[in-house]
Amino acid sequence: MQLIIAEKPKVAEKIAYALAEDKNPLKHKGYGQASYYEIERNGQKILVAAAVGHLYSLDEKNKSSSYPVFEIEWYPAYKVNKKSNYTKDYIKTIEDLAKKVQEVIIACDFDIEGSLIGYNVLRFSSKRSDGKRMKFSSLTKEELIDAFENRMNFDIENALAGEARHILDWFYGINLSRALMSAIKSSGRFQIMSIGRVQGPTLNILGTREIEIKNFKPTPYWEISAFVDKIKFLHEKEKFFDKKEAEEVLRRSSTPPWKIEQIIVKEFKQKPNPPFDLTDLQLEAYRVFKFSPFQTQNLAQNLYENSMISYPRTSSQKLPQKLGLSKIIEKLSAQKEYEHLAKKLLDEKRFKPHEGKKTDPAHPAIYPTGIVIKDIGEKEKKLYDLIVKRFLACFAPDATKSSNKVILNCNQEKYFVQGVKIIEKGWIEFYQPYYKEEEIELQKWTAGQEVKVEKFTIEEKLTKPPKRYSVASIISELEKRMLGTKATRAVVLETLFKRGYLKGKKAIEVTPFGLAVLDILKKYSPEILDEELTREIEKKMDLIQQKAIEQQQVIEEGKNILTKILEKFKRKEIEVGTELNNGLKDAQNQNSILGTCPKCKGQLKILTFQKGKQFVGCSNYPNCDQTYPLPQYAKIQATSKICPHCHSPIVTVIRKGKKTFSMCLDPNCPTKKDWNKENKK
Repeated sequence: MQLIIAEKPKVAEKIAYALAEDKNPLKHKGYGQASYYEIERNGQKILVAAAVGHLYSLDEKNKSSSYPVFEIEWYPAYKVNKKSNYTKDYIKTIEDLAKKVQEVIIACDFDIEGSLIGYNVLRFSSKRSDGKRMKFSSLTKEELIDAFENRMNFDIENALAGEARHILDWFYGINLSRALMSAIKSSGRFQIMSIGRVQGPTLNILGTREIEIKNFKPTPYWEISAFVDKIKFLHEKEKFFDKKEAEEVLRRSSTPPWKIEQIIVKEFKQKPNPPFDLTDLQLEAYRVFKFSPFQTQNLAQNLYENSMISYPRTSSQKLPQKLGLSKIIEKLSAQKEYEHLAKKLLDEKRFKPHEGKKTDPAHPAIYPTGIVIKDIGEKEKKLYDLIVKRFLACFAPDATKSSNKVILNCNQEKYFVQGVKIIEKGWIEFYQPYYKEEEIELQKWTAGQEVKVEKFTIEEKLTKPPKRYSVASIISELEKRMLGTKATRAVVLETLFKRGYLKGKKAIEVTPFGLAVLDILKKYSPEILDEELTREIEKKMDLIQQKAIEQQQVIEEGKNILTKILEKFKRKEIEVGTELNNGLKDAQNQNSILGTCPKCKGQLKILTFQKGKQFVGCSNYPNCDQTYPLPQYAKIQATSKICPHCHSPIVTVIRKGKKTFSMCLDPNCPTKKDWNKENKK
């Protein structure tokens, strides 16, 4: 008898139904919420059970709050964290089933996390040193049967790399976080803080950009434009930083002759974008739907578990032919929404995709399987449509475009305008409505033609600071810098938000507290922020997978580096604590400022009564008695916006488990009459 272990209950169900012969699987109750399936295949009985992600967690052998701590061990997750109590039933169920079978087959996700989950189940729940492995990239019946029939030896190298990462992340995360918390405690204050192996460099990238923005001094410049047939031509210099020079150019340009000097037409082909890997999907889903990377990752996982798409946590932009690409397109042609596009590809026998450069040894690019589950959420439907359209577009012909550049000569001063026109849509037709590029079609001028300039304008502008990262663009930046993994980058970012180091998803801002922490780390422990150190550890994980280095060597090297960092940090603990305390006070003071008092131009601040009730008062009290009520049991954030009706600041109100909303502070503002009643609940 054999026991198959899936990573999640839903996947266990898919495997059981795919492998069962003749009749449906028998579902048995395990302990508590856990259940398992009994099936027959090739005349042999098979049991299929599930983990629920990680069933085992690292923890120190002897509980303490001191640091450094390196004596750690794997324990059942429910013994480490009360929130993981639900895992107990799954562990007990697997333990009982493992005693009845001759072979255990791990069918967790084929990556280092999935392999580690399976490895821990093998050695701790099943009490075995080895087992077999199923490798699959989608939950279709055909692929699951193939993975079972061609099961391989357990991928121990992947598991050891995953374990090394978990151990080093634990060492760095727990010890560095304890060091920070111990430092602030030494100043008489308690504050939950964290920093980690990838959190540090990520905060540093965002903090560096924040400082660049804060230190940026805008420089004035001037743009000169000429308008012909209502089309705007820009002077070839584009930016004039000398106003007198700009005015002189404008004066010269204003005198005829004005004529079209040259028309440059270039026709070019544009290839389709490659199929999605996880990072590209996160970027595109943010651009199109404003889904956060973390949200996209979870939605894609739901689609995968419903057999609708392949495994999403991939770095690959490749679609090998062995996937049966023509059959997938055929299946998509049976879906009404994609019938027209898929049939076009089938009729033209276009089965060779345009691929990208990125590869992943474990999984192909993300692709739709052709299986449809109607009972999914609206957000999942949107993401599925995006994935299908991108997949189909990969097989479509190149788009043909024409770029026109028209040069206008105004008394020897050159102006230009550029336009782009789509001649043949090609793949663009397949990627609607997600393709976005404005077509600019220019007038049918001819070279040498004299024209009338309707007007000239000179416009003063200011140079702009560097753009803030969005939650999507920072994920892309981390990938470029080889920091973190495709599965962990979004989680790292979420942690930095939760700790109060960051705010704002569309344009990430490092909070005053985040900057204070960053300044202290730069001063006392710059190694924590070192990108190269983090990259080096990631490279070592790859070497473990390739059997080129021993796991224990990588762990010891990481431990030695961390020990030196912590020793240095400990010597300065009092100074670090004092600076952290001051930074936290400054941050809290800045966070409490909501705007300018409309009465006296003082600062409106969040204040608290003795009984804990919060309200807004003016910093010029008692000379100014301006106050406003606030919603209780809510987090109030400034927005820098002013209500056009009552001229009081607009704030954002965040309440646990309820919808976030914005409001102005004045309860008597006319806008409150039409205010959504839900916001008042």
